[in-house]
Amino acid sequence: MACRPPGSGSYTVVIIPLRTSLYSLDALRFFLWVKRLRELEKEKDALCSGLEVLEKARLWYLQRLEENRARQENIEIKTGLSCQEGAAEAQSCLLRSRIQRVNGSLGSVMSEPNVTSCSNPSLPDAVADSDLRWHNTVLTQEVCNKNHQISILEWEKDALLEQLDELQAH
Repeated sequence: MACRPPGSGSYTVVIIPLRTSLYSLDALRFFLWVKRLRELEKEKDALCSGLEVLEKARLWYLQRLEENRARQENIEIKTGLSCQEGAAEAQSCLLRSRIQRVNGSLGSVMSEPNVTSCSNPSLPDAVADSDLRWHNTVLTQEVCNKNHQISILEWEKDALLEQLDELQAH
């Protein structure tokens, strides 16, 4: 990748003496041209940083996929959930909701029609989008917690039914 290393926030400044006044049209055009070049350089740096983060994320996703495949291959069907399995399930649910949030953010960045223009979306729209994403994350976590509680209650119900059957058998 031909990007500059992260953290090297230096930019080259070129000063070219103009033959006309500082307030001339040529001086203004030159200033705007240099300003646009500087903005493009900053955009390029941001894009390169993004590529580096995406590459690390890609490797992280691949590692999680491999771990997931290994867990699927090694899973044994059990009648109940232990506390460790319940905690791992809750952690997995939280991780899954965070991954979905990141995926949604990346998708929205790539699908923005004005992603390369300087016009920013209105602040209320951005706040509303952020609020909706946060609300969705909270609801997803609540659903995971409720599913965990339901699993525990079903396990307890099965245990109670077994005890009842044993008592009735005696």
